[in-house]
Amino acid sequence: MAFDHEEQEQLATLKSWWKQYGNLVTWILAAALAGYAAWTGWSAWERNQSAQAALLYDEVQKASVAQDNTKVQRATSDIQDRYGRTAYAQMSGLVAARMAYDAKDMETVKSRLQWVVDRGHDDEFKVIARIRLAGVLADEKKFDEALKLLAVDVPAQFASAIADRRGDVLAAQQKIDDARVAYRTALEKSDARNPARQLIQLKLDALGGGAAKAAS
Repeated sequence: MAFDHEEQEQLATLKSWWKQYGNLVTWILAAALAGYAAWTGWSAWERNQSAQAALLYDEVQKASVAQDNTKVQRATSDIQDRYGRTAYAQMSGLVAARMAYDAKDMETVKSRLQWVVDRGHDDEFKVIARIRLAGVLADEKKFDEALKLLAVDVPAQFASAIADRRGDVLAAQQKIDDARVAYRTALEKSDARNPARQLIQLKLDALGGGAAKAAS
């Protein structure tokens, strides 16, 4: 009987606790289940988006090989409008910019690269777009805009490329001393195995910059 009495006390305690906190627990569980369902649904949606974008990006690549700029631009617009959160939207933007450049359509070049800069999610693609867009702006003698585009914090692995393009813009402005500093920075921040180092050194030598210290 003692065991039965203890069991009854535990049951009474449980009923009392449930009466006080049962609704709260129910709501917490419901919220957790809803969150899990939303997360799995979102993951499935993202996978579907990526798969659909991949099909369109395949069209971009094929059109690029065929030198069909019109089709590249159309497919890129479709990807960016419908699947703008995917990596394929950024990748297609870079391809479309290159195709537009070959077609001498500089306004489209700038708009494609600006899209990647503004709406891209991956640092690598965003930095590539910044560097290329800065080059286009420098060609148009919009030097201040180009330098502003390059005046951003980037992950360490991209610091050399940004400094290199900054040197190009400054050299085009005939700001030789500043260009030398930028090229030296590009060398110092580049990996010793980076094949771009040779070209950077050549540009520095052309400005009478001498040798930069070896990359650590």
